[in-house]
Amino acid sequence: MRLTTEARLYATVLTGAFRRHATYRVATAAGVFTNTVFGFILAFTYMALWDERPRLGGYDMAEALAYVWIGQALLAVCSLMGGGFADELIERIKSGDIAVDLYRPADLQLWWLAGALGRAAFQLLGRGVVPLLVGALAFDLALPEDWLTWPAFLLSVLLGTVVSFGIWFLVGLSAFWLMDGTGVVQVAWLAGTFFSGMLLPLHVFPGALGEVARALPWASMLQIPADVFLEKRTGWALWEAYGFQTAWALVLLAAGRALQAAATRRVVVQGG
Repeated sequence: MRLTTEARLYATVLTGAFRRHATYRVATAAGVFTNTVFGFILAFTYMALWDERPRLGGYDMAEALAYVWIGQALLAVCSLMGGGFADELIERIKSGDIAVDLYRPADLQLWWLAGALGRAAFQLLGRGVVPLLVGALAFDLALPEDWLTWPAFLLSVLLGTVVSFGIWFLVGLSAFWLMDGTGVVQVAWLAGTFFSGMLLPLHVFPGALGEVARALPWASMLQIPADVFLEKRTGWALWEAYGFQTAWALVLLAAGRALQAAATRRVVVQGG
């Protein structure tokens, strides 16, 4: 009975986060416009680059262009450049409102995870679908040949979203000690932009840099979902991709729980 009650609670938080972000229609429209414009800029840049190196990173032109628009579709979903819940969590810690969160009859981490998943679901529908459709109409993109690739891609996106949450939850909790998480947010933003493959596919990175980048958790947010979409990970390779994402999700969630326990014992509140 308790499990059912808790499940309903977090489901309510998830749907509430979805509805809350759905009310920001102007911000959503602005985000769609920005993603689309940035997508065109990157697409033309990739076209110039792939004209010189037709199979760069193992992608042909159509696959490279698809990669661009997948990135624009997932930019807000996985908070690749920030803008997720971490800023709100940091502000609540600084103001002392986090005390209210800790008094709730709910687990802090699961509460914020449910909210992050609701937000990500809206961002995928509200800001992800349109740029991908525009890209498919404007360019010759490589699209999945097998319809089963679509649910496989969505599962990979879900796992990538949980990994993203794990990283940003740690970033948010750092405010318990630093009091101002601006520096940590900027470092996480830069790492996410570079190591997720947002600028270039990680397969393009040379030597040891590429191996390290592909082993880091940020690869779960864009590189792996993109490869699933482009059907470069099928069969056993697909399960390996899921295993990689799941392993990082579990590691980051465990680290977040440990840091949460340490933070709640410390309970240093600034400003309230």
